[in-house]
Amino acid sequence: MKFTEGIYLINKPRGRSSFSMVAQVRRLSGIKKVGHAGTLDPEAEGLLIALVGKEYTKKSDEFLKLPKTYEFTLKLGETSTTGDEEGEKTRVSAKKPTKQAVLDVIETLTGESEQIPPIYSAIKVGGQRAYKLAREGKKVSIEPRKITITHFEVLSYTYPKLQLVADVSSGTYIRSLGEDIGTKLGSGAYCTDIKRTKIGKFSLNKAITLE
Repeated sequence: MKFTEGIYLINKPRGRSSFSMVAQVRRLSGIKKVGHAGTLDPEAEGLLIALVGKEYTKKSDEFLKLPKTYEFTLKLGETSTTGDEEGEKTRVSAKKPTKQAVLDVIETLTGESEQIPPIYSAIKVGGQRAYKLAREGKKVSIEPRKITITHFEVLSYTYPKLQLVADVSSGTYIRSLGEDIGTKLGSGAYCTDIKRTKIGKFSLNKAITLE
């Protein structure tokens, strides 16, 4: 496949940064002006919109504001310093929440609420990336932001594994959402898998792999 200027739906694998995916598209296309519309953490996988060419990179804000859908898995009973598999784990509780308790919690989180993004994120604090400051052991203070969850559903639950799907507004952090669920359940939780399946009308099942 030959990349020309345009909009491409890319299936980002786990273990790759969004930046590295953009760099690969740049090499494959030979076009210098390449960007993406919405970062995925290296530990997350799924839909990444690549914008190739100056005319299309100008449109990044249009895509950044679109709602998104994520399928994700939580491990209950523990927390992680990063909110995912990469961080240092701490055992919180042996409590096994009932499915009804889980349903009650996700109902309280559905709709508009405030969320504090994770300190291990690309948000800029004082001109520097939050994750960089956190890794240097510096104190990171991030202001809460308004988010909206329009649909929230349990896909499966066998303790300690809880699989969920959520339709969320732009700017929602799934790792923080997982931590909030763990806090409300009193069990602790962190994300073991995150997959972005939709951005607005664009779907992962229409995406290509760079391989």
